[in-house]
Amino acid sequence: MAKTTEEYGAKDIQVLEGLEAVRKRPGMYIGSTGPAGLHHLVYEVVDNSVDEAMAGHATHISVTLMPDGSCEVVDDGRGIPVDRHNDPKMKGMTAAEVVLTVLHAGGKFGGAGYKVSGGLHGVGISVVNALSQRVEVEIDRNGDRHYMDFENGGKLKTKLEIRGKAPNNRTGTTVRFWPDPTIFDEITFRAQTLLERFQMMAFLNKGLEIRFQDKRPEATSPDPIVFKYAGGIIDFVSHLNASKEPLFKKVGYIEQIEEDQEVEIAFQWNTGFNADGMHSFANGIATIEGGMHEEGFKKSITNVVNKYARAKGLLKEKEENLQGEDIREGLTAIISVRLREPQFEGQTKGKLGNVSIRSLVEKATNERLAEWFEENPTEGRKIVSKALLACRARLAARSARDATRRKSALEGAGMPEKLKDCSSRNPDECELFIVEGDSAGGSAVAARDPRTQAILPIRGKILNVERARLDRMLKNTEVQTLISAIGAGVGEEFDVTKIRYNKVILMCDADVDGSHIRTLLLTFFFRYMPDLVKGEHVYIAQPPLYSTVVGKEKTYLKDDHAKNVFLESHPNHKKEFQRLKGLGEMDFDELGETTMDADRRTLLQIAVEQVAIADEVFSVLMGDDVESRKHFIQTNAKDVRFLDI
Repeated sequence: MAKTTEEYGAKDIQVLEGLEAVRKRPGMYIGSTGPAGLHHLVYEVVDNSVDEAMAGHATHISVTLMPDGSCEVVDDGRGIPVDRHNDPKMKGMTAAEVVLTVLHAGGKFGGAGYKVSGGLHGVGISVVNALSQRVEVEIDRNGDRHYMDFENGGKLKTKLEIRGKAPNNRTGTTVRFWPDPTIFDEITFRAQTLLERFQMMAFLNKGLEIRFQDKRPEATSPDPIVFKYAGGIIDFVSHLNASKEPLFKKVGYIEQIEEDQEVEIAFQWNTGFNADGMHSFANGIATIEGGMHEEGFKKSITNVVNKYARAKGLLKEKEENLQGEDIREGLTAIISVRLREPQFEGQTKGKLGNVSIRSLVEKATNERLAEWFEENPTEGRKIVSKALLACRARLAARSARDATRRKSALEGAGMPEKLKDCSSRNPDECELFIVEGDSAGGSAVAARDPRTQAILPIRGKILNVERARLDRMLKNTEVQTLISAIGAGVGEEFDVTKIRYNKVILMCDADVDGSHIRTLLLTFFFRYMPDLVKGEHVYIAQPPLYSTVVGKEKTYLKDDHAKNVFLESHPNHKKEFQRLKGLGEMDFDELGETTMDADRRTLLQIAVEQVAIADEVFSVLMGDDVESRKHFIQTNAKDVRFLDI
């Protein structure tokens, strides 16, 4: 990078006042300015209401998408405090004004206002204010209705004032906000994305009612949708297993409460083969990287099941203990902990580091789960029998892996024959393109940068791993090729630090078959290399659907939306649009220019914010329950953007 010639001095140091920092670097606070960041604004407001529920002061939350593009969130909590703030630096501002305009200001630091909380940093509602063109707040407290509003990124327009009495002496907070179109790529909320999040929140907070209504003209379902679960996480487990075949009807439940922390666990086995059906939460936040609470549960459940199997003679004296992965095959479990000061670690701050919670989970599981097995002997025997089958399959899979490794060593080739590898050995700069078909694979090889881009053509559709154990899966040639190419193992052995490519890019045709192949690959990665997905190493290439000629230059258009935008800006365009259906139809120049060149291509990064939701979607789409799959497709058909028929 070239050096600057200008002097670097005090004049170059910028001091951003108030919420300016948020508007300058919104990604630091909400992740992105795309759809994920837009919906994050809603979550920040709703999380405050959920914190009121966790503190025992709210029972109802209402979220409404308004026709004017705003989002309204109403709760029946205590209401944001309205008295003057006692810090002289706040210059006589009310507590409510401070909460809305000052970063890291909130009632969740000292422990008096909230015993446990999901919003830990006090930036939530102020960030929403900073990234909105307008915000209105109504606070019902002390018998009065208070009002204030803000505009243009958090500038106070109307100071907090009383505007009459609170109806029926109610308490609570109402927040309405209009996202700023100059900040976000788009400002249209997706109802289904919000519903998935709200349903999960309702599951994690037993008895809390979350009501959602979409009043926009384009809404497909204008009626209110209400989530309320008397069983809490027990209902969550039943919901996740609804598209699977439970091994037995009962959902087990464990609860342990101490002064500053508590744990509740719900669990049920199904007949499936997935050994990664545990989903953990801390203060309502999904801990997608696990942590101490998961460690405690895994260790304890392995010990309890082995002790039970030995005591009942289900494991013979000379047989080795069952491994944790054997016992967890087909297990769906929700581990929800609440604690005063959670310590979040990991790349995505999704890993819980509190050692004390591991001890509590271990203790609770050791005691309560052992009692559950004694009280439910029929279910206990079914669990052990399934684990024994999983153990035999694991040993068979190990033999298959060992045979594959021996074969590779004898042949003297560490990589699959079909892989056209790159010359660089620095994983951070290397990319693996998994390409549908040999024809497209040949074009991709010609179009690539051979130093950093590797090409792996796959033929046909790989095995649907949702319906197969690891031992059967490892007999599939295409699966073996994928495992060898990525180079980090598979299943419990997978180690994301050993991947040979920082980006794994799925390059499939933009038709139904291509979508199916892409889904099969994503299912494989999610089930057997989950850290590859959670670490956001998986991408989808986005070859253009159309090309046309402007003057003498060929222009590529990503999709129908891009085509419509193009026509709006070129109303007199008379040239034809060529539909580019298959990667194999492009010559290598076109493929390189539109889909592989890092400076010009568009990649869709696969991210999993809510693993439990992703787990459910894969189970529905790739499992055996036809009715659940049909219902899912009918429900989500309105969100399909690309359909080739």
